[in-house]
Amino acid sequence: MIYKFKSKAAGDLIMMGPSGDQVLRIIGKQPAPKGIIEPAAMGSAIAALERAVAEEEAARAQAEREAQAEGRTPAPREGVSLRQRAWPMVEMLRRAQAEGKEIVWGV
Repeated sequence: MIYKFKSKAAGDLIMMGPSGDQVLRIIGKQPAPKGIIEPAAMGSAIAALERAVAEEEAARAQAEREAQAEGRTPAPREGVSLRQRAWPMVEMLRRAQAEGKEIVWGV
């Protein structure tokens, strides 16, 4: 599935299924073909995404420290980080929240 997030406060945001599913789960939404994020829920959604990004980065930093302590080369980063995936959504949430507009998908 491809998600196309829309808001009157920002341009459209397109995410591939797995990335969209992950972002929706982080903000406490069940992945679904249609949905809405109300302005009242955007502050907690932004905080949840920022917390998840920080946790992922902390885990990566810890793994790198452990590898270096054991004399190993840290495993290379694979794919796109959560920070890169979530940043457009965080920006959309901030703009929509500032203007009091909802974000919808699948409609």
